[in-house]
Amino acid sequence: MAYHEWFLAASWQGRPVVRFLPDPKLRFLDQCREVLRSKQMAARTEQSYVDGIRRSIVWSVKRHPKEMGADEVKGFLTHLAVQRRVAAATQNQALNALVFLYKEVIGGELGWLDGSEPAKRGQRLPEVLIRAEVQAVLAQTQGTPGLIARLLYGTGLRLLEGLRLRVKDLDFERGQGVVRGGKGDKDRGSHWGSVSRRLAP
Repeated sequence: MAYHEWFLAASWQGRPVVRFLPDPKLRFLDQCREVLRSKQMAARTEQSYVDGIRRSIVWSVKRHPKEMGADEVKGFLTHLAVQRRVAAATQNQALNALVFLYKEVIGGELGWLDGSEPAKRGQRLPEVLIRAEVQAVLAQTQGTPGLIARLLYGTGLRLLEGLRLRVKDLDFERGQGVVRGGKGDKDRGSHWGSVSRRLAP
C-alpha cells in the first residue's frame, strides 16, 4: 500500500477524519506544505501556516512538534501576545496553523486544544474618505497603477482580485465581470455598471 494516500484516522471531536499522509522522506515543513496542498489551500494560507509552524519550532528551541503539547502551544501564543505584541488576527492565525499541524499533519487526539480561545480583536472605526478625498488620491495615480486603483475603488474588488483580472473576464455589453480564484478560492460574478463602460475599448 502506497504511503501517499487518504485514510480514515482517529476521530476528531467525535467525527471521522480523513487525513492525508505526507511523504516521510521530506523535511518536516515540506511535509506540512504537502498536506496543505493536498487540501487545496490558497498559496497565502500555505505560507502563513508554514511560517507560524516554523516560528513555534524556533521558539521551542527547535523541538519537534510531536514532543510538544498544550503547555508549549499556550506558551507560544502567550509569547506572541506579550513579548512580540502581535495583533489579535496574527495570534489567531498562529493558533489556526497549530491546530492544522496537530490535526492534519501529526494526527491524534487534540482535546488539550479545546480550551484555546481565539484572541479578541479590538473594535476600530473604519477610515472612510469623502468623495473629494478619493478624487484627490486618484488624481495622483497614473498608468497601470492608476487603472488598478480606479478599478478597485469602482468595483469593490480586493487587491489581488484586481491584479489577477483578465480582459476575457470582462463582459462590457452586460457591465459584468467574473472574479476568478477570489477569497476561499471561489469564482464569483460582479456587476460593475459604469465602471465597465469606462474600461471598454
